[in-house]
Amino acid sequence: MDSLITAAGRALAAGDPLGALNRIALRDDAPALALRGIAMAQLGELVRARELLRSATRAFGPKEIVARARCIVAEAEIALASRDLSQAAKALDAARATLEAHGDRVNAAYARYLQIRRLLLIGRLDEAERTLAKLDPTLLPPACRIAHQLVIAGIAMRRLHTKEARAALARAERAAQQAGIPALTAEVENALLVLNTPAARLLANGEERLLLLDEVEALLESKAFVVDACRHVVRDKGKAISLARRPVLFALARALGEAWPRDVPRDTLVARAFGLKLADESHRARLRVEIGRLRAALRTVADVSATKRGFALAPRRANEVVVMARPIEEKHAGVLALLADGESWSSSALALALGASQRTVQRALDSLAETGKVQSFGRARTLRWLTPPVPGFTTTLLLPPPYAD
Repeated sequence: MDSLITAAGRALAAGDPLGALNRIALRDDAPALALRGIAMAQLGELVRARELLRSATRAFGPKEIVARARCIVAEAEIALASRDLSQAAKALDAARATLEAHGDRVNAAYARYLQIRRLLLIGRLDEAERTLAKLDPTLLPPACRIAHQLVIAGIAMRRLHTKEARAALARAERAAQQAGIPALTAEVENALLVLNTPAARLLANGEERLLLLDEVEALLESKAFVVDACRHVVRDKGKAISLARRPVLFALARALGEAWPRDVPRDTLVARAFGLKLADESHRARLRVEIGRLRAALRTVADVSATKRGFALAPRRANEVVVMARPIEEKHAGVLALLADGESWSSSALALALGASQRTVQRALDSLAETGKVQSFGRARTLRWLTPPVPGFTTTLLLPPPYAD
């Protein structure tokens, strides 16, 4: 490898893409194409970066399998940044195996970190933890140690283990200072910001207040009976009853939880559960059926008793009932929560992350686009969706997992 390629590689490792391009911008050999692609990715030109890396992969000869594997890893990172979650998973795994077989443990480890970050985005926490357990960060350079601590923090935040997350981010911050790469330092700072912005709202006794993530953790570990409107779960002293696939029952549970210890009129429950402004006798009959189903679902933790004007929630052990909701609630909140990270998503990636059909997600995107809440760019397979992030709120960590984790 010649001196210009070596110097460009060092510039990229130090987070200086312009310095790298100054050395190789006019070259079209395979190593230069690969480094130009990485430089363009660091500058945010992801489409051009992917084109250059694909050209580099083709330009490397059949005997240069390690170089080709490195290009595939770099392209996979661009796909992840583009939220193209359905692409190149098998190719990335094959590239990682090739790098491991040829002793390139640093790039092989980075490929695993990309796999873990993808698993975090689609909510597969157990699989992410198993993959992370295969890595030993002590043998890796500072940049990889930062990635290791960031994924530990990401898993911990989604598990609501905030002390563990803060400890991991503190280690990442020290490693970032050692590496001296501004982009990595900014990534750590963004992760720390998540822990210090509201993640949910607490609704109790007719009042509401915002909760940080560690306060959410403390609430779920408390003795309170919690109607969790973030994940559509009812929680009581370690027991969790999921109503994520039973939206009518959850709507009734939430209405009863918000009113506790008071009862809720029948017509109000009909409106909350069925979306009807006026209730007739058939609707009240349907309400009685759904209340019976709710009683059966909650029988181990609470009772739903009839009153003269409606129904009331009566927890069996807890002395307090609270509702925990997202900081901002509106229709298609799950789609908006994912788009709020500021990245551009494809509809297929959104469907994968939400566990919904692509048609359902596309209808939600079209509805949001009509009201100006999301924007699209590109066409056909390159079509991407994005929205400006809502400042001051963390919205994705408490999304209900629609898959078996």
